[in-house]
Amino acid sequence: MRINLFGAGYVGLVTAACLAEQGNQVLCVDIDQDKINCLKQGKCPIHEPDLPMLLEKNVAAGRLNFSSDLAEGVLHGFYQFITVGTPQDSDGSADLSHVLDVATTIGRTLTQPRLIINKSTVPVGTADTVRKTIQEQLKKRGLTVVFDVASNPEFLREGAAISDFMRSDRILIGTDTMSAENHLRQLYRPFNRNNDRLIAMDIRSAELTKYAANAFLATKISFMNEISQLAERLNADIEHIRIGIGSDPRIGYHFINPGCGYGGSCFPKDILALEATAKTVNYTPQLINAVHHVNDAQKQVLFKKIARYFNHQLNGKIIALWGLSFKPNTDDMREAPSRVLIEAALGAGMSIQAYDPVAMPEALRLYKASGHFLCGESPEAVLINADVLAIATEWNLFFNPDFSIIKQRLKEPVIFDGRNLYDPRYLQQLGFKYYGIGLGETLQT
Repeated sequence: MRINLFGAGYVGLVTAACLAEQGNQVLCVDIDQDKINCLKQGKCPIHEPDLPMLLEKNVAAGRLNFSSDLAEGVLHGFYQFITVGTPQDSDGSADLSHVLDVATTIGRTLTQPRLIINKSTVPVGTADTVRKTIQEQLKKRGLTVVFDVASNPEFLREGAAISDFMRSDRILIGTDTMSAENHLRQLYRPFNRNNDRLIAMDIRSAELTKYAANAFLATKISFMNEISQLAERLNADIEHIRIGIGSDPRIGYHFINPGCGYGGSCFPKDILALEATAKTVNYTPQLINAVHHVNDAQKQVLFKKIARYFNHQLNGKIIALWGLSFKPNTDDMREAPSRVLIEAALGAGMSIQAYDPVAMPEALRLYKASGHFLCGESPEAVLINADVLAIATEWNLFFNPDFSIIKQRLKEPVIFDGRNLYDPRYLQQLGFKYYGIGLGETLQT
C-alpha cells in the first residue's frame, strides 16, 4: 500500500517506520528540511528504543522515504495520515493550525480519491473542520474529488512506542463511511491477525476516546499522589496502601505509583485541551479540573521537602539530581517534574549537578545559561560536593546504586526520592536521612 504521513515528529516517525516494516511504500513529509536531510540518511532525530534500527532498515530497503514537498505527499498515496503536532494554545486548548495547514495543502493538491486519517490528538469535531477545509479548497479550484476523513488516535507510550504499535492492545478507528472503515481494516490487518483488536466507531467518539483515556490515566496518578499526601500526614506507608488497593482487579497496579507528578507531551496538554473543549459546551468538568491542579502541586513536593530540610536557607546549596526526562527511556523533558525542581532551586540561589542517560543535551539547552546548572558523565560524578541527592526519574540504573559511594561523596547522607525507589528502613540502617513520597514520619528522618 502507498501511504503518506504529514509530520515527521514522534508519532509520525513511529507510524511511518512500523507501516514500512510491513512492506508498505511510505513517504513521510515535513517542512523542516534539516530533519528531512537527517532522516534520508537513516538517522533518528529523537530517542525512542528500536526506532533508529527500523528507520535505517526501511530507508535502506527503499520502503521508507522522506520529503519536504507537501504536494508530493498528497500525490504519493491513497492513505494520507496527519501526524503533526497540536501544541497547547494560550487558553489551554489544542492549537490546530498545523492540522489545518495540512488540510489546506491537501485541498489545493487533491486530484484523486484519498483517505485522510487524523492521527494527531485533536478535539472533538476536528475531522469535520478538516473535511470542510479541504472542500473549500476544492471549490476554489472548481473540482469535485471524492475523499473520506477518518480518526485513528494513537496510544503510544514514549519509551515503548514500537512495541505498542506492533503489538497494540487496541486499534481505534472512527469513520462515517463503510468504505473508509474497510480501507483501515485492510491497512491494519498485519497488526491484527492473532485476535481482533480493532475497534470501529463514529468519528466524534474516536476523537473523544483519546482524551478520555489520557484523562483517566492522569486521574489515577493524581488520585494516588493525593492519597500519598494524606498518608504522610497520618503516618502511614503509601507503598503498603498501593499494594493493598492494586490487588483489587477493579483497580490494578498500573498508574498508581506515587511520585513527584506526571509530565510529558500528552497528559498535561490533553487534560487542559479537554477542559477547554468542555467550556465550548458550557460544562465545567470538576474532576478533570482537579486532576491537573493536584499534579501541579505534586511537582512542587520535592523542592518543598528540600527547602524544609535546610530551613529555607538555600542560597549556595548544591543538589545532585538523578533523572531529567519526564519518564524513563525517553529524552522528552516537556512538563517534566524535574523542571519544576530545577527552576525553583535555581530561583532560590541553589546549583544543580544533574545526570540522565539521554536527556542531558536538552537540559543543557534549557538551563546552561543560568550558570548554576551542570551535567555530569555519570550518576556518581554529580554527587561530588553536592549537599543532597534528589531523584526525579525512575531510570533502571538508579534502582541499585552503590550506597557507600553516595554516602562518601555527598556532603550529607541525605536522599530526596521523588519516585520511592528505595527501602527507607534499609537506608536508615545505612545512616541515610531519607525522604520519599507518601511515607509517614517513622519512615522518614
